[in-house]
Amino acid sequence: MIARELIDALRRSGESLSVAESLTGGLLASALIDPPGASDVFLGGIVAYTTRAKREVLRVEEEALAHGVVSEEVALAMAQRALELFGSDYALSTTGIAGPGPADGQEAGTVWLGCASKVSSGAILLKLAGDRNQIRAAAVKSALEMIDTQVVFSRLHQRK
Repeated sequence: MIARELIDALRRSGESLSVAESLTGGLLASALIDPPGASDVFLGGIVAYTTRAKREVLRVEEEALAHGVVSEEVALAMAQRALELFGSDYALSTTGIAGPGPADGQEAGTVWLGCASKVSSGAILLKLAGDRNQIRAAAVKSALEMIDTQVVFSRLHQRK
């Protein structure tokens, strides 16, 4: 339901969205293209699952990667790069550890979500529970809620 409302809101405002995913492996893009009319606002996405893909495809800088691939810096860089590559009004990113066990010094369920727009960007840390699929699904839901909040906040700020 969140994706449909988000797509409708973006369509009404004439704005667009793109994604850069790691942890979610395309699930976020899939959720965004499920609603009818998604092609009016969803410009595309990149799944950069490996560090190499983040570095070579998304051009995430070594300075960000030095913090670890599951970090605020990488989530921000991924979202900002998707915004640039697709020329969208908003971009989302996901990076994290889905499990079943820890990786790169992070516990399973550690997730960073990034959000970028033409005027601001930010990232949030989530500590999710569940198995691999539950963590990935919860990350998608949280990302959709995050961008929905960003779109609404942006509109309210523009009206002032």
